[in-house]
Amino acid sequence: MSVSSNLNSSLKPEHFNLGPMTVPRLWVGLWQLSSNAWGSAPVSKIREAMVRHADKGYTAFGTSDHYGSAELVFGHFRRNTALAHSIVGATKWCVFKQVEANRSVVESAVRERIERMQTDHIDLLQFHWQDYSDKGYLTALETLQDLQSDGLITTIGLCNFDAIRTDEICTQLGPGVIVSNQVQFSLIDTRPLHGMADVCERHGLKLLTYGTLCGGFLADKWVEKPVPDPYSGKLTPSQRKYLDMILKAWGTWELFQGLLKTLRVIGDRHGGLSIANIATRWVLDHQFVGAVIVGTRLGISEHLDENYKVYGFHLTAEDNADIEAVLDRSNGRKIITTIGDCGAEYR
Repeated sequence: MSVSSNLNSSLKPEHFNLGPMTVPRLWVGLWQLSSNAWGSAPVSKIREAMVRHADKGYTAFGTSDHYGSAELVFGHFRRNTALAHSIVGATKWCVFKQVEANRSVVESAVRERIERMQTDHIDLLQFHWQDYSDKGYLTALETLQDLQSDGLITTIGLCNFDAIRTDEICTQLGPGVIVSNQVQFSLIDTRPLHGMADVCERHGLKLLTYGTLCGGFLADKWVEKPVPDPYSGKLTPSQRKYLDMILKAWGTWELFQGLLKTLRVIGDRHGGLSIANIATRWVLDHQFVGAVIVGTRLGISEHLDENYKVYGFHLTAEDNADIEAVLDRSNGRKIITTIGDCGAEYR
């Protein structure tokens, strides 16, 4: 057995409470099943990969109503695994176009999620509403609260809501109704530190974060590499998105290289951990963060053992000071004014 295998066998997953559920702090994100642009694998290989993740302790999976067949694949996986009792499935209802948020519309959306996931209730229903000028999101959430009382939903979360609306929603619905908000958070995109963190503390919310590795750019493979061509056809949709953020909103490729090299030094301090480990731990070390959702190319490219190492350490004061020295030279703190608060890039 290798040294890394011995190390991983001694690590224990971290957990946190999400309503009545206890869930791990690393989740498997299934958004890459929404398009072949991330690569594709046979469904049988995808299901095998999901089993491997669950066996390792990655027991929480995040999907959505617009991730292609992801809900169906997850539902089949959970129904046919011996670990079904320990698997948590989160999905989303995303309202991108104006709708009348009456009981019939809301319940129909929820029951469709239940049917596709082959279950009798949704563990976590995450709600996204595109148009803030239409206050129908409050009506929709009140109906979701009723459906929760009926046993169709265990917990209710938000997705890509900003601090102002998250505070408004939590205040109107009352304590404990909303348990989470899924937003982008990374060393590059630090917007949750400016307002959202206070809202989480005020209402007892936890963030479920994505984009934590910037589509894979926060990784050792990019150290001392030239800036990639976004039109080369070699980048994933996520990489094109985050490359644009790095170069146009955050700073320069040279400064990003400086960040990678700093993270490499910190990784070496902790026994040779990867840049991705350090970047993930930086996010998890924030008290308002519940979990990091790692986009996984199931059956194509998996990093089960590598990602698992994030459970074995915490960043030191020296580590954080070194990271801040680089971030202070970036435009990271201005992103909230140039792009807008959490989720603004989708509106």
